[in-house]
Amino acid sequence: MGKALLVLADGTVFEGMSFGSEGEAIGEVVFNTSMTGYQEILTDPSYKGQIVTMTYTQIGNYGVNAEDIESSDGPKVEGFVVREYLDFPSNWRSQMSLGQYLRENNIVGIEDIDTRALTRYLRNNGAQMGIISTVDLNPESLLEKVKKHPAISTFDLVKDVTTKEKYSWNEGCWKIRAEEQKSRRSEEKTSELPNFRAFELKWVVVYDFGVKFNILRNLVEAGFNVSVVPAQTPAEAVLERNPDGILLSNGPGDPETVTYGIENTKKLIGKRPIFGICLGHQILGLALGGRTYKLKFGHHGGNHPVKDLKTGRVEITSQNHNYCVDINSLKGQVKLTHRNLFDGSEEGMEHVELPVFSVQHHPEAGPGPNDSTHLFKRFRKMMEEKC
Repeated sequence: MGKALLVLADGTVFEGMSFGSEGEAIGEVVFNTSMTGYQEILTDPSYKGQIVTMTYTQIGNYGVNAEDIESSDGPKVEGFVVREYLDFPSNWRSQMSLGQYLRENNIVGIEDIDTRALTRYLRNNGAQMGIISTVDLNPESLLEKVKKHPAISTFDLVKDVTTKEKYSWNEGCWKIRAEEQKSRRSEEKTSELPNFRAFELKWVVVYDFGVKFNILRNLVEAGFNVSVVPAQTPAEAVLERNPDGILLSNGPGDPETVTYGIENTKKLIGKRPIFGICLGHQILGLALGGRTYKLKFGHHGGNHPVKDLKTGRVEITSQNHNYCVDINSLKGQVKLTHRNLFDGSEEGMEHVELPVFSVQHHPEAGPGPNDSTHLFKRFRKMMEEKC
């Protein structure tokens, strides 16, 4: 472990120590307010192109395992920033340390950073490009490198994280202990909707813009046969398969760069029930003719309160996005269904006539609370009513 530097695009320098792979990483520096779930965050495809700062002080204390991942081919973040890294994990499920995991996957990590100061700086000045280096410790040299690097909004990052081949998914949500399985069965019997596994399964096609595994697990739990297709799959090819519904997944980057996703979604609207999550929500908004705008520092974490405007219920949600849909730009085609109580930004919409709805937050969590998982059942109910 040696000295490392984090240099922001405006010249601000933070000194720390290396704890991951040696080398350099450039990305948009953001902060995540989750207290746990660093492994899920690291492997969330939505973080492609970003250097993630964890606001919780101690990271690494429960290690890493082979199960708690959100994509099959390792971490997607460009770099990882923490206050205090713990290299002696203690958890019965741990299989390796976080530092070892980062080294094996060539992810540069930096610790001993004043993450409170960094978070306040990003909150006040906005997310910006930055560089972590363990090999070049000259701030001027690093600043020159990061200034020459294009902003992530110039890249189509979805192409880097989407599946190359279509596949089926049949794994439900985790049930680690028999007691939990028994409790879940009891909850299913008393839920607002029946246990759909006892009925005919509906078939949903998921457009993989960077889908998290926990979205697929929750779809299975809600009573779906799940097929996942690459992000560039033509809408005609999907409609030929005659699915019951379409899910537009989460993913990284600026939605306006995903032009093929927008064009395909235009062809799907009105043909099948559609549910959009995060980037999928933004792509849906653009496909309907609306606009998106970039937030100052984004929403990243597992403690964001969102109000359901239909029910008045406030749900604590998991979030990871830098862009929002301007609902007013859709000129009455949709109505606002959810609002973020931190800053008042738009968090969800539904079409006034068609079976189409979407949310900006992550109802599947992973990590985070499960307050919004009912939206997968709502998607199923929409299909039932459509039939």
